[in-house]
Amino acid sequence: QAVTHLACAPKSNAAYLALERAAEDARHASDTGVPNHLRDGSYTGAKELGHGDNYIYPHDCPGHFTKQQYLPDSLAHRRYYYPGALGYEKRLRQWLEATKGLPEEEKS
Repeated sequence: QAVTHLACAPKSNAAYLALERAAEDARHASDTGVPNHLRDGSYTGAKELGHGDNYIYPHDCPGHFTKQQYLPDSLAHRRYYYPGALGYEKRLRQWLEATKGLPEEEKS
């Protein structure tokens, strides 16, 4: 049954392509660092460096979502995951549209 289910399920390589795009950027953007608000702020001296400042804990936000930036500034404009229109990805796409908004050309 499991084999039949998987064989008949909608297929997508969107996650694979997202990982490939992110890995490519990671290979070529080695001069960028982790944003300060995502750095560990729990050790002595971290606060003086600005580590952990202004971090927003998503689970404290409505819908457990915040528009906080997680990528370095040089990559902030990048988008890696483009959900398809089939299966569960269709629901993910709707959720992304509702929370983050997709560019108009992506909404078709």
